Amino acid sequence: MKRTIAVAAAVALVMARGAAPTAQGRGGAAATGQTGKASAPLDLTGYWVSVISEDWRYRMVMPLKGDFKGVPLTPDGVRVANMWTPATAEPPAEQCKPYGAPAIMRIPGRLHITWQDDNTLRLEIDAGTQTRLFRFGAVPAASAEPSWQGTSVARWDRGGRGPGTGGSLAVVTTNLRSGYLRRNGVPYSENARVTDYFDLSPLPGNGQLLIVTTVVDDPRYLRGPYIVSSHFKKETDGSRWDPTPCTTTW
Repeated sequence: MKRTIAVAAAVALVMARGAAPTAQGRGGAAATGQTGKASAPLDLTGYWVSVISEDWRYRMVMPLKGDFKGVPLTPDGVRVANMWTPATAEPPAEQCKPYGAPAIMRIPGRLHITWQDDNTLRLEIDAGTQTRLFRFGAVPAASAEPSWQGTSVARWDRGGRGPGTGGSLAVVTTNLRSGYLRRNGVPYSENARVTDYFDLSPLPGNGQLLIVTTVVDDPRYLRGPYIVSSHFKKETDGSRWDPTPCTTTW
């Protein structure tokens, strides 16, 4: 029930936002003539910890083989997912398959968000020791090689959809290595496109909740968008920051 409610809310939010953002879209840094940092309508910086409010059995324990409920897989996606076995040992270079941009926000852990420069927001994840770079302004050229975190273009959505904040962050990520949407081999391909929306909501006692709505589109393995909403609570400092290596097993 919790997952149904969360996904329904996420779908409604995505539909309200309309088309996927681009770097030059409405409310972006280019529209205001300011840098991404100077034009920010909300402050996402700081340390955040996962709040597992739904999908506990997929996020906190290893899902069983063939358990891909809620993921709109194509027949080819089902075939690939069913090829996975718990005994499969991924080579070292493939241990980060569950930690790519399409799935990283679902892995329990902590985030550290800072400004790397005036037009680059840096999001570090202690799970898998991963880093995502969100670039504002001109669209960066894709790297020669796809990567787990891909190439991300960001813009501020000043439409006021972030609860009580007057804005949201929208990020589109492409140029990805193929990997897993879930640790039990549920696949996404190198053609996947990820759209993340970052919103803030107040909590009692002056706390803050970061809500990340992730939309994964993949013409090869998904029949339609795969939409999830992940929550993070702000922490006072980084004393519990605990980087760990990637692993395809627990």
